[in-house]
Amino acid sequence: MKISILLPYKENFSPTYAGAVSLFVKDTTLRSKYKKVITVFGHTEYKKIFNVNYVNIPFGKKILQSGSKNYVSKFLNIEEQNPSNIIEIHNRPNYLEYLPKTLKAKIVLYFHNDPLTMISSKTKNQRINIFKKSYKIIFNSEWSKKRFLNGLNKVYYKSEKLIVIYQSTNKVKINLNKKKNWIIFVGKLNRAKGYDLFGKAVLKILNKFPNWKAIAIGDEPREKLIFAHKNLKKLGFLKHEKVLDIFTKTSIAVACSRWNEPLGRTGLEASSRGCAVIISNRGGLPETITNGIIIKRLNELNVYNSIKKLIENSKYRRILQKLSIKNFMHTHKNIVNKIDLYRNIAIDYGLFKINFYKKKEKLKILHVTNFNERHDGRLFFNTGRRINNGFIRLNHSVLEFSDRDIVSYYRSINDPSGSNKLNEKLFNTVYNYVPDIIVLGHADLIKKETLHKIKLNFPDIKICQWFLDRMDGPWQINKERFLDKIDYTDSNFCTTSPEVLNLPKDKKIKYIPNPADESFERLNVYSNNNSINDVFFALSHGVHRGVLKKGKFDGRESFINKLINITPNVKFDLYGINKIQPIWADSFYKVIEKSKMGLNLSQGKPIKYYSSDRITQLVGNGLLTFIDEKTEFSDFFNKDELIFYNSISDLSEKIIKYSLDDKKRIKVAKKGKCKYFKYFNSSLVAKYIISTTFGNTKIKYLWDE
Repeated sequence: MKISILLPYKENFSPTYAGAVSLFVKDTTLRSKYKKVITVFGHTEYKKIFNVNYVNIPFGKKILQSGSKNYVSKFLNIEEQNPSNIIEIHNRPNYLEYLPKTLKAKIVLYFHNDPLTMISSKTKNQRINIFKKSYKIIFNSEWSKKRFLNGLNKVYYKSEKLIVIYQSTNKVKINLNKKKNWIIFVGKLNRAKGYDLFGKAVLKILNKFPNWKAIAIGDEPREKLIFAHKNLKKLGFLKHEKVLDIFTKTSIAVACSRWNEPLGRTGLEASSRGCAVIISNRGGLPETITNGIIIKRLNELNVYNSIKKLIENSKYRRILQKLSIKNFMHTHKNIVNKIDLYRNIAIDYGLFKINFYKKKEKLKILHVTNFNERHDGRLFFNTGRRINNGFIRLNHSVLEFSDRDIVSYYRSINDPSGSNKLNEKLFNTVYNYVPDIIVLGHADLIKKETLHKIKLNFPDIKICQWFLDRMDGPWQINKERFLDKIDYTDSNFCTTSPEVLNLPKDKKIKYIPNPADESFERLNVYSNNNSINDVFFALSHGVHRGVLKKGKFDGRESFINKLINITPNVKFDLYGINKIQPIWADSFYKVIEKSKMGLNLSQGKPIKYYSSDRITQLVGNGLLTFIDEKTEFSDFFNKDELIFYNSISDLSEKIIKYSLDDKKRIKVAKKGKCKYFKYFNSSLVAKYIISTTFGNTKIKYLWDE
């Protein structure tokens, strides 16, 4: 695993003349838990480089070729030999233009300046392009982020791609009693930084308060602002550690910048060292301090009055100094934790496997499936609700999104299927709810384009899907449904063994059983002494109509009629067959109470592990259940828990046998229910879906051993 940090090629990555970008990269890299796998790339030829893994990229400028393009090209040559998982680019949005589409690394772009003033980030379309190409876009202040969003659609405003991560410094113990009567200005000594305002104001201050001294740290070869006083010292450019040491001894720090600074380290570092800070209300400067004086109308007089106030009112000055230390939060530790958090997710936990699911025990889940609200409770007892109940029992926040109901409510002349409104509503729901995971269940009307849009705006949201229908033989169309969105899902689950379905090997596809739910499967039929029927069997085609489809033939009808003919003296209770209408909801439960045994017979030829959700309703309610041995459910259940048959005649013999042996039947039915609920309950299946999606499957599941 590898993380590469690409600096601007003109950035000096050494203690000799380090700028804000170099200091930020040095400080955060040294403290990252990924330190050993981070390599910083730059163009600094000094012998003394910061103590991190560093690779210098030597290159010479070519005629008619930009230095940036040449620099990035050299970096990509190195990258080909040892590809990165993450490439973090600092303060050069134009570098993204030179990255090939085939690059597999996740791209993170850091803005240290105003996005609207930078090459390849000035226009709306340029920023949209940056958005599409980047995994994360990091800003050093909320002000910078707002600048990037200027003119963009509101869709982008809550995107998880956009993160504010401030500059940082270490927090040290400060003895305020040792503070000296010093006033400090740090930065370029020019008008943009407000040095002219500081200089004029501080000369008056030094004349009025002769026991105070002023210090100016920085230089500006292009602009000469000369201020002279016996108590004003100009120290020029100093190493960063020396500047911090001076802040520790200083009482008042001034950052009266005219230009809209994206952040500004002076206020941040001065606050951390217990200075009483004066700043202008420009750009991101107000975000650097928690307590201080913010000059709203910037001029020489207001700078003078602010300094004068802090000198004359020592009690107020001391309060600001104490609060600055107490409330300072932009520490290296806090900032590095934010950076490493997105790295954790970006590398899918990689070398440093983080248990995100355990760390964030209560997830926000958006469950998109057919909750059948429009059917007035007739189809309430479905697998989607069983899985949903599992999520809730695990104490997660679950938002139900019933796609089929929404479509039926929002059909119109302009949108006859209701699909456009459905997809718009899904994205808006994601935008407002911002789930940790989206769980899709047979959500065929959700478009791939919508999932792409969600992934683009919220790359940290996990997406998975579950699928119940069989996908072999005549049901190949179901496989197409299942695979339709698989490029946008982090995991996939089906109720057939994936190994027999010829599914893509490079996708995370897992088997799940049909779950039983304690609030649905409430009966213990094996303890019922008043059963009037021997075998229960039901078909349910015409689910949404509620009645049998005319002209519909199910191959199981022939099997059942033949079984009845060869099984004398056994009373069958049948529904959905031989012109007997199917039953639903509470009527279903009242009927199965009257039968001792149930036949679990799915459509088509038996295939490994596939069963309709009927098995849950039978076994889970305590009926002795028969199932074809070719389903290989014997991998999960013993012969004294389910009854396996190998042919119709074998099934007939076993039905007769158990219809005459109530003691044995009750024992097997009870053990079958207990086993099913212990290992195939809705909470376990829900937990498996979540933990597999988030990459944590330490718990052993009966079906996944």
